Amino acid sequence: MATHPSDLESSSHDIAAFGKVAVLLGGRSAERDVSLKSGAAVLAALQRSGVDAYPFDPAVQNLQALVDEGYDRAFIALHGRFGEDGTVQGALELMGIPYTGSGVLASALGMDKWRTKMVWQAANLPVPDYMLLDKDSDWKAVVDRLGLPLFVKPANEGSSVGISKVKTLGELPDAFRAASRYDKLVLAERNIGGGEFTVAILGEQALPVIKIEPANEFYDYEAKYLSNETRYLCPSGLSVAQETEMHLLANRSFSLIGGRGWGRVDFLMDEAGILYLLEVNTSPGMTDHSLVPMAARHSGMSFELLVLRILELAHVG
Repeated sequence: MATHPSDLESSSHDIAAFGKVAVLLGGRSAERDVSLKSGAAVLAALQRSGVDAYPFDPAVQNLQALVDEGYDRAFIALHGRFGEDGTVQGALELMGIPYTGSGVLASALGMDKWRTKMVWQAANLPVPDYMLLDKDSDWKAVVDRLGLPLFVKPANEGSSVGISKVKTLGELPDAFRAASRYDKLVLAERNIGGGEFTVAILGEQALPVIKIEPANEFYDYEAKYLSNETRYLCPSGLSVAQETEMHLLANRSFSLIGGRGWGRVDFLMDEAGILYLLEVNTSPGMTDHSLVPMAARHSGMSFELLVLRILELAHVG
């Protein structure tokens, strides 16, 4: 179900009921810099709305301080390992502190692209063909099956960290080594070249579809966070039927991994218009280049209202 502006703006928030809020940011993953930007934006928006919110970096502060300093709720703006993968979520549950986003299982699954794909495949949802790689892989067999170009990526990183577009057989070993610096589990994935799209989920609602047109060769780290030339199209240019299909698939795929609160599902479309699920993000970026705030804005929802709604959906266990 798509969200309408009236749905988003009609919610009222009891600011005092949130209590003392920790915005978890930074962390120890390869996405630390992005997380610092996301967290700073969230923190500023909460403070502008009158929430008693403070920054909290688990890389430099012990999580026990959340209890010792009397925090009532946590807004997770961490990305990658030790923040988006279920570890922090489990710690917060043990401490009895409500937190934003998905729980332990969905966070761990969403972080692991390989196991997410297996869950979706078990439910007959469409994913691009892929193979697991290791140092003894038969590179020619990989290319024979997946074709060229193809993508190589670490299974447990986000923000396009460690990803390579491979155009020739000779590039494949180096791409594997680059990805394996970030994770022991490395995927090779078929290139689907008809377009990239994303759907943000807020509560039970799917926000407007965004089409992504990177100026770079693919939607890499630079295109996501640094370039001002990446184009984001909303309206997406899809038909009503295609957007409806994408919304339904986003909600179903998010629900299958146990997602809750908020998140983002990324799609690829082939030249024939067939959709494929790419991955799910259970702690999406909240920077000035980020997609969830963009989709919310196109629904008539300000950044301040967005973060308040996410915080309102926080719970424990």
